[in-house]
Amino acid sequence: MDAYLSALRILHYRFNSEGELRRKLRAKKFEADEIEAAIVKLRAEGWLDDERFAGAFVRTRARRRVGPQRIRRELGAAGVESEVIDRAMESNADADATGAALAELCAKRLRLLARRHGEDFLTTDEARQKVAAYLVNQGYDTGDVFAAIRAALRSQR
Repeated sequence: MDAYLSALRILHYRFNSEGELRRKLRAKKFEADEIEAAIVKLRAEGWLDDERFAGAFVRTRARRRVGPQRIRRELGAAGVESEVIDRAMESNADADATGAALAELCAKRLRLLARRHGEDFLTTDEARQKVAAYLVNQGYDTGDVFAAIRAALRSQR
């Protein structure tokens, strides 16, 4: 069972979602029935579990201050089903920690812009748009981003 051994080698380096593992095994030119047999065996043995993968992924990415929307996108791209993503986000994401991470990232980005362009630049619309674009790209909700920017600018005065 070559696909099974190849899958174990892949999983040895990093925990993968079922979708990622299927994609990697297809890239190695294994037959579909061989891939399916390997997936079934790995799932039965506990090596492959999208619930566990999604939970660990959410916790890891949240610790790195990645926003919830970006985490959802990345899990979807990894082939995790939306119901699994919803459960993982519900049970592993901390709203308080997300808010604190957003505020911290916002303040850090404002400091960076102040260093590059001067303190006066922070009062411009361009500065607020740059910070907002960065934070939205990091996966934070637009409404939360603008609230965080307003709060950070108020605290700097």
